[in-house]
Amino acid sequence: MNASGPSTYQLRVDGHLDDHWSTLLGNLTVTREHDGTSTLTGPLADQAQLHAVLATLRDIGATILSLGVSEPAAENSR
Repeated sequence: MNASGPSTYQLRVDGHLDDHWSTLLGNLTVTREHDGTSTLTGPLADQAQLHAVLATLRDIGATILSLGVSEPAAENSR
């Protein structure tokens, strides 16, 4: 985690994941796409939480198609 907060991740997996997986996947938002994939989106606090999400996806047999991250915007608190 950096000084301005958690990063927002977007993971795309093959297949449609049910909403109940959201809790086990760090409360990421699950969106089922028309092309037969699911997109998981949301903030993760640090690399350890990302690793836990990736390990859970591996354990349930999900194929990860892509992983993207956008850093949080710097806060103008000065």
